[in-house]
Amino acid sequence: MRPLADRIRPQTLDEMVGQRHLLGEGKPLRRILASGVIPNLIFYGPSGVGKTTLASIIAKQTNRKLCKLNGTTASTADIREVVAGLDRLDAVNGVLLYLDEIQYFNKKQQQTLLEFIENGQITLIASTTENPYFYVYNAILSRSTVFEFKAVQPEEICPAVERAFHVMEEDLHSPLRLEDGVVNHIAAACGGDVRKAMNAVELCALSSQEQGDVRLVTLEGARELTQRSAMKYDREGDEHYDILSAYQKSMRGSDPDAAIHYLARLLEAGDLPSACRRLLVCASEDVGLAYPQIIPIVKAAVDTALMVGLPEAQFPLADAVLLVCNAPKSNSGHNAILAAREDVRAGKAGPIPRQLQNKAGLGLVLPKYLRPSDRYDGYKYPHDYPNHWVVQQYLPENLQGTHYYEYGENKTEQAYRAYWERIKNSGNL
Repeated sequence: MRPLADRIRPQTLDEMVGQRHLLGEGKPLRRILASGVIPNLIFYGPSGVGKTTLASIIAKQTNRKLCKLNGTTASTADIREVVAGLDRLDAVNGVLLYLDEIQYFNKKQQQTLLEFIENGQITLIASTTENPYFYVYNAILSRSTVFEFKAVQPEEICPAVERAFHVMEEDLHSPLRLEDGVVNHIAAACGGDVRKAMNAVELCALSSQEQGDVRLVTLEGARELTQRSAMKYDREGDEHYDILSAYQKSMRGSDPDAAIHYLARLLEAGDLPSACRRLLVCASEDVGLAYPQIIPIVKAAVDTALMVGLPEAQFPLADAVLLVCNAPKSNSGHNAILAAREDVRAGKAGPIPRQLQNKAGLGLVLPKYLRPSDRYDGYKYPHDYPNHWVVQQYLPENLQGTHYYEYGENKTEQAYRAYWERIKNSGNL
C-alpha cells in the first residue's frame, strides 16, 4: 500500500494547504496558472510544503504529460530520454519536466537542460530546498520565475490532519477516537512539513489502542511519535545558516529570549561548534569595546562547554549568550578594521614613516639595551613624555588625516575619548 501522504495528495489548488501568498485568490502564481500559459518555474522552499503536489496539479490542469526526475539520481541521458518521448501521443500537449532537487545537477547537466527549455521543447518546473541563486545556473534562472514556498502554519495543517485520520479509519475498518489536543499537536510538531504530519497520522493510527468498537489515539502516543519532528537542520543547507544568522542577530539585537531559542535549536541538532563560534564572534563584533572584558569571559564559557560536552555544555553557553545579550553594544572595532582593509585592498598603503621602520639610527648598530628613542632615527619614545604620549606621524604620508575608528556611544568608549581628548589637547607636542 502506498504511503498515506501520497494517497491523500491534493488534486486541485483548492485542496492544497498553505502557500496562500502564492495560491490565494488574486495571488501571482494562481493568476499565472489560470492563464494556461505556464512558464519555466523554480519552486524554492523546505520539504513537505507542496512543491511536488503543485507540479502534479499544474500538469493535470494543463493536460500535459508530467515527467519526474530527481537531481540526486538523474543523468543527462535521462533528460534526453524525456525529450525523445515528445513525439508520443501522450505528449501531444507538451511535456512538463519536474526536476526535484535541481541543486544536485552540475553545471554541465544544467546546460544540457537549458538547450531543451530554451527551444520550448519542454517546460521546466524545478524544485530545491536550497537558495536557487546560489545553486542554479544563471542562464536557467534568467529563463525561469522563482517562487518561494514557506513552511505551512499549524492552523492550516489541522484540516489535512483531520482528513488523514478519516482515511485511516477506512483503511483500518474501525472508527478512531482522538484525545483532545492530538490534531493540534501533530499540526504543530511537524515543523510546517505536511508530509511529516501525514506520516505522524499514519503511525498514530496504526499504533492506536483498541477499546471495544473504536481505536483510541492518545495525546501521549502522538507526542512520543512526533519527538524531534519539528527539527529541520542540515549543516550544509540554508536552514543551518538561517539559524546561525538569527542566533547572532538576536544577540546583537539584545533579545535574550530569541537568542536562547536559537541556541536551543543548535544544541538540539548537536551543533555545538557552530553555537560556540558564533558566540565568540558576537562578543568581539557586536559588544567589542563597549565591554572589552566580555571576550575572555565568553572564551572561558566556550572552553568549558567544549571540555564538558553536551548536555552540560548548554549551561555555560546559556550564561554567555545571556551576558552578550545584556551587554552594551559597540561595532566601532568592526567598522574600523573593515574600513582599513578596504583602503589596503584599494592600494592605499604608502611607505612606512622612517621613524617607525625597524632600522638602527643613522646606520649604526647600537647596543640592544638602549631604549628605542636612542636606537631609531627620529622616533619619539612615548614613555619618555608626559602622560606617555607625544605628537608623531604614524600613518603613511598619503593617508594622513584618515580616520578609521570612531568612538562608540557607550560608557566605556566615551571614557576613553574623554581621557585622550584631555591629554591630546594639553599642548604636549
